[in-house]
Amino acid sequence: MNRLRKSKFKFLTLGMVLATGLLVTSQSYAIVITGWTTVGNSGTLGANGVVTSPYSTQYGYVTTAGGVALGAGDLNLGSETNGSVITSPFFTAAAGDSLVFNFNYVTSDGAGFADYTWARLLDSTSSVAAGLFTARTAVSGNTVPGFGMPANSATLVPASTPIIPGGPAWSPLGGSSGACYSTGCGYTGWIQATYVIPTAGNYKLQFGVVNWLDTAFDSGLAFDGATIAGTVIGSVPEPATLALMGLGLLGLGLGKRRRQV
Repeated sequence: MNRLRKSKFKFLTLGMVLATGLLVTSQSYAIVITGWTTVGNSGTLGANGVVTSPYSTQYGYVTTAGGVALGAGDLNLGSETNGSVITSPFFTAAAGDSLVFNFNYVTSDGAGFADYTWARLLDSTSSVAAGLFTARTAVSGNTVPGFGMPANSATLVPASTPIIPGGPAWSPLGGSSGACYSTGCGYTGWIQATYVIPTAGNYKLQFGVVNWLDTAFDSGLAFDGATIAGTVIGSVPEPATLALMGLGLLGLGLGKRRRQV
């Protein structure tokens, strides 16, 4: 191989490797909630207090701090007071596609006032197609599914999810950040949920959190990495990933130009 051909090969190889790097780093996403619908209080945040981001520089959250009366927006178990719900735009899924996301439940409330959170899948009519998980603290044992609440449809990793106890410091809890009411306050840490879509269709992903019996000692849910069949729902690539794609295309372009010389 002469020097010119070697040079062409290097440029082409570099471009292909860099472009392929986009695929390698495709899970590096900064979640955005533009286009999602919120009732109550939601937002995005980077690593903060007890909650770190599992994939990128930020995650989404909903919180009871600044929440509103939900009515039909919660699970209607009887003593909900206020809270927040966030719902994704519609996405299309084929039968057998995997819906995957990560969540971290954080609560300053416990004992008989334990709040709860959930995720569910809505169908094309916005009816509940599946209850993906519920989380609620108890004096001991797992937080997911929550005690006295519907079972999970999603598979969770880790499967055992006891609360990490203590007054959790996390700014979305507002004035309750760092506070703790009795046994059960704390956070779960990041949990991965996977649900296999049984029927092709258009769906929405919904997260919610509510106060129970009172509006004191708030709770919140962080979420990140939501994908359907590997395609991210409501996210954009991080700048580093975009730069990598640009370098890959530049390398391919330089290789093409040298071939024409």
